[in-house]
Amino acid sequence: MKPPIAKKIPEKLEIHNHERIDNYYWMRDRDNPEVIEYLNQENEYLKETLKSTEKFQNTLFEEMKGRIKEDDQSVPYFKSGYFWYARYEKGAEYPIYCRKKESLDATEEIILNVNLLAEGKAYYNVGGTATSTNQKILAFAADEVGRRIYTIYFKDLETGKLLEDKIPNITGNFTWAADQKTLFYSKQDPDTLRSYQIYAHLLGTEAENDRLIFEEKDPEFNCAVQKTKSEKYLFIHSESTISSEIRFLESSKPEGEFRLIQPRIPHLEYAADHYEDHFWIRTNHEAQNFKIIKAPIKSPGLENWEDVIPHRETSLLEDFDLFADFLVIQERTNGLTNIFIKPWDNSQGHQLEFDDETYTAWISTNPEFNTSILRFGYNSLVTPASTFDYHMITKSKTLLKQQEIVGGYDATAYQSARIWAKAEDGKMVPISLVYKIDQFKADGSNPLLLYSYGSYGYSSEAYFSSTRLSLLDRGFVFAIAHIRGGEDLGRHWYEDGKMLRKRNTFTDFIACAEHLISENYTCTSHLYGMGGSAGGLLMGAVMNLRPDLFNGLIAAVPFVDVVTTMLDESIPLTTGEFQEWGNPENQEYYEYMLSYSPYDNVRPTSYPNLLVTSGLHDSQVQYWEPTKWVAKLREYKTDQNLLLLHTNMDAGHGGASGRFNALKELALEYTFLFYLENMIS
Repeated sequence: MKPPIAKKIPEKLEIHNHERIDNYYWMRDRDNPEVIEYLNQENEYLKETLKSTEKFQNTLFEEMKGRIKEDDQSVPYFKSGYFWYARYEKGAEYPIYCRKKESLDATEEIILNVNLLAEGKAYYNVGGTATSTNQKILAFAADEVGRRIYTIYFKDLETGKLLEDKIPNITGNFTWAADQKTLFYSKQDPDTLRSYQIYAHLLGTEAENDRLIFEEKDPEFNCAVQKTKSEKYLFIHSESTISSEIRFLESSKPEGEFRLIQPRIPHLEYAADHYEDHFWIRTNHEAQNFKIIKAPIKSPGLENWEDVIPHRETSLLEDFDLFADFLVIQERTNGLTNIFIKPWDNSQGHQLEFDDETYTAWISTNPEFNTSILRFGYNSLVTPASTFDYHMITKSKTLLKQQEIVGGYDATAYQSARIWAKAEDGKMVPISLVYKIDQFKADGSNPLLLYSYGSYGYSSEAYFSSTRLSLLDRGFVFAIAHIRGGEDLGRHWYEDGKMLRKRNTFTDFIACAEHLISENYTCTSHLYGMGGSAGGLLMGAVMNLRPDLFNGLIAAVPFVDVVTTMLDESIPLTTGEFQEWGNPENQEYYEYMLSYSPYDNVRPTSYPNLLVTSGLHDSQVQYWEPTKWVAKLREYKTDQNLLLLHTNMDAGHGGASGRFNALKELALEYTFLFYLENMIS
């Protein structure tokens, strides 16, 4: 079967006295039957191309599914007189949300069975749940398309029936006031999907009569509503890429007026919580790697901020949690997360100790103030996800649950390591990697999959994956490049990989790939790259810079049409990202973006084998970006390598819903790699 060839309708795009011709601009119209037909043709072409692998794909799917404990349950946590948890039943795609009153020996109460709600639907996602403070009414948000546009429903937990109240077309962000009847929620612009309004809904009234509480006028800002851990205050948090602003109101007074903690200032970021007479704030005020301050509630402005945990050049302060007797801090030093316990009585604090060479640790769900028990999470490339309770006084920890790998798992059969690659400008970039010991050969012949993201300050964590075992057990090395654009080595690591320094993200990834080759972990004929969303941009940029370096790449929901998207403020996310990528209305940013935008830099050359995935209803990277990119690559590329596009016609940015359906898409991606390695019998 020959690949589909998209028709060309030249569209002239001109700015700064520079003209671009986009032959595939017409693909933006999702209501055009020709667009849908082209997507279907690409899906059919992929299916035919990989037809010989269908049995293997199914085997891989069943193998990955088989490692998952189907009748599983989360670790219960205690809040407001109940133990709360979610569980799965054998064969079920979706969670069942439950609670038990006062004791784990009490009768289970099912508050929401998502499987029943999802029956007969191609896509279903519950984006959030919250109970009223008297625990009688459940609010939950459901998305049935995958575009992250939710409807809030209300359930009477005493009768088990849904109320007539329904709030459509919202973001999925909401929280209850303390009066048992008022729900605050955020609403998005219907076109750009920017979260820009906060409303209050009174139970028993029509949604169209809801009270507008706040509207964010600045197109670079989004807003959300949340409650403090103490549940005493409601926050409206406005945020751009470089600035924050929080308004607060006592949750027992939902009719009151919100007050400002600190008005927005460019490059001032802060996030707050409440304890006693102060707001406790994580901020970058005169602190690139952030610090913790406290501000009196009566006068919380910047002039009254008092340092609690000062700024440190060597550690990025990522998060904190408040307890009656302790302040708990999560920080990142030299690329690894640490958790530090600080007593309020100023006695000696201490740090939790972890053994793995490369790992991820985090503060978990801790809704209770009056406890000396900290719940935290931990995993590594060889250690399954684990939940611990840590006694902050005795310094003892209890493993509550470790992810069970059905069929057995022997961590000693695998080796993880952390190595460093020298970037183009001399900076040292960490790489985390893992392989199965008896499959590894130190001669460069191993197939290796190198993953990264590298944007928005999101660090690429060294985490465990049971599905990844399907790669490792067949001889793949898996590696994570902790490149600039993430915060892996601190805030400066992020700022050195954005805006007019974005190129560092791409060259760091290339340096990591070259280092893995030089250290005999793999070679170019067995090297593969993978990234999604902004990580898909990474794949596209790297492919243009070094088309010779990889045998194959997987670009999931890739952001590849950078210039055109960032010039179109009607597209979701555009205005909020000017401080991440730059605004191409400014000629300097336009020219810089144009120098790396994957779509704009496609040229006649031999490219690696490429699998591109997309979602028709994607709200973050519009489906037409990967679609246009593939069409243009088909026009220009000079090789006979695979170029495949898979569009999920029923989902959005996150792919298929349900814990098993998503594995089918992963099985396709892994099959692509095994197919290129001739490892499918």
